[in-house]
Amino acid sequence: MRFVNKYIMYIMIFVLIIFVLPAFCTKKVVGKSEKGEKVEQNKEQYEETKQENAKHDYSKYGTIKLLHKENGQIEELPIDEYLYGVVSAEMPANYQEEALKAQAVAARTYTIYQISNNNGKHGEADVCDDSTCCQAWISKENRMQKWSEEVREKNWSKIVLSVNSTAGKIITYNNEAINAFFHSNSGGKTELASNVWIGGKDFPYLQSVETSGEDGYTQYSSEVIIQRKDLLEKLKQEYPEIQINFEESESIKILDYTQSRRVRTVKFGNTEIPGTKVRSFLGLKSTNFSINSEGDNVIFSVKGYGHGVGMSQTGADSMAKAGNSYEEILKHFYTGVEITTI
Repeated sequence: MRFVNKYIMYIMIFVLIIFVLPAFCTKKVVGKSEKGEKVEQNKEQYEETKQENAKHDYSKYGTIKLLHKENGQIEELPIDEYLYGVVSAEMPANYQEEALKAQAVAARTYTIYQISNNNGKHGEADVCDDSTCCQAWISKENRMQKWSEEVREKNWSKIVLSVNSTAGKIITYNNEAINAFFHSNSGGKTELASNVWIGGKDFPYLQSVETSGEDGYTQYSSEVIIQRKDLLEKLKQEYPEIQINFEESESIKILDYTQSRRVRTVKFGNTEIPGTKVRSFLGLKSTNFSINSEGDNVIFSVKGYGHGVGMSQTGADSMAKAGNSYEEILKHFYTGVEITTI
């Protein structure tokens, strides 16, 4: 009897070693993000798209030379590795995946357009990391430090996925890469380039289009309040001959608007000033504004954020939430275009 019991015990130990312990040792630790998405699944997607990206042959635009404005150094990067830094700098990582993909394709297209048309403005470099000149860019190390520890890996994997899953995709018009401008929030309608930049060229693919759902974002509305004396002082820096009699009912008046209801011209006393200049002087978030006076204050109520040309990022996220793909988003904001693989 003792022999039988000992035999049974040996069998149980054998089963434990062969089948049960390996199951515990190989069990995946799965965390969850704020929205309940499994981090492990994101990592698997990242690895899959990383492999897919490695297969894409960029023959002509595989690498870019990036000028770092801060130190004047030029860094050579694979184009999609460069785009990780652009997308993570230009669009919040908590936006929908299809919006991030649209941003990745727009940024890739913008990069290639600049390489082909920058006429050597950056010397030996193709683009720079200054958002006022080219596109914003941030290194992975600096980007990770700006995110809280619990979302760093998830956010970075999401950025990489948006770039890798669209590898080689650009926006074209008549078989050429477009000048793919983008901005934060259009305030309900995008703008023509010629209304933003003096002497600016209007492109057939950069038409004014309606954008829905943007009012749900913090970038949609803002306000600047400035005292009359301070306003006059700011304006005199550029227009020394300006005079404003604030007691007159129409001492400050918007004279006309662009097609997207942005301010084209404002009359300040005896001087007419372009809306774009007013935005610059006063630090307004866009030229879509109204003006009111209350006591000694002049109030500028603003809609939207950015120049308004091309793709609205909040508009892209709103469309993605409604179920639109990145291709549908891009074809909404850029008229008559195709999504092409290079």
